[in-house]
Amino acid sequence: MARIVSIGAALQDVYLIDHDDFGTNSRGYFNQLELGTKVDIDTIQFSTGGGATNAATTFARNNHESIFMGCIANDPAGDAIIGSLDDEGIDASYVTYTTRAHTGYSVLLLAPSGERTILTCRGASAKFELLNPDDLETINPDWLYVTTFRGNMDMLDQFFTKAKSLGSKIMFNPGNLELDHKRKLLGLLSDVDVLLVNKQEAKKIVDGSTLLELINRIKNYVPTAIITDSHQGAIATNQEEIYRIGLYEDVKVKDSTGAGDAFGSGFLAAFAGGKSFKDSLIFASANSTSVVQKIGSKAGIINQNTKLHDMPIQEIR
Repeated sequence: MARIVSIGAALQDVYLIDHDDFGTNSRGYFNQLELGTKVDIDTIQFSTGGGATNAATTFARNNHESIFMGCIANDPAGDAIIGSLDDEGIDASYVTYTTRAHTGYSVLLLAPSGERTILTCRGASAKFELLNPDDLETINPDWLYVTTFRGNMDMLDQFFTKAKSLGSKIMFNPGNLELDHKRKLLGLLSDVDVLLVNKQEAKKIVDGSTLLELINRIKNYVPTAIITDSHQGAIATNQEEIYRIGLYEDVKVKDSTGAGDAFGSGFLAAFAGGKSFKDSLIFASANSTSVVQKIGSKAGIINQNTKLHDMPIQEIR
């Protein structure tokens, strides 16, 4: 199996769950949260999140050597994150501790529909300047799975350059702050082996309105590209094949948090494990579908022994 380094955020997640006060109106807003009132919450649930720890969990559950790089503080939330990594068998020896901020924290208001509003204090998780790209020389990874660096393009460049010098491959899931630096982002894409974005993010990189238009233009920048489109599925190409992917299953969503992380890391977990491009996409979709059926971004992550069924997936010629 592969040695995969996941680089990005680690957060303590706190879910506030209520079955009536968190109802939503037709405009997609919570309709019961008035200033000056007190709202009784039905349930509170603690878990850990952040795109990189979510991805690292997928890799570990699929028997890869999974390593997490990110920044936390020496506080209870940081202890919870380290405990979660240890429980999954993820190497946390390259975690950076800081005294400049508290560990990142998210409070999630979960609606009955499974959609949520997230209040995030990123804290230590955004201190990417404290990470050391030279650590990659010691690790010598097969793959880097990189999530948002909160727009720190210089640090991204340093990590990508170091990875390429070592012969490591890169899968990149940029965030909005990277997309705001379009010219620098396009320059970085020359080092990227697999790019994962959603439809709206893809439109910030290239022109186009349909998934097919977007994928045909984005593939000029990277060898492999995946564009997700929420309930409409996804489209992906490796230059030789283009697949239009439907939903793995039409399920009731309990919590949409981590669905994108599960798709991206699910693809790489299968692909780095020797699965075909098509089968890796199916595993990605299955992983994402499983995650949204449970509360928390890690609870539903599947492993390589999970039995998969057929799903809507069509090769475009």
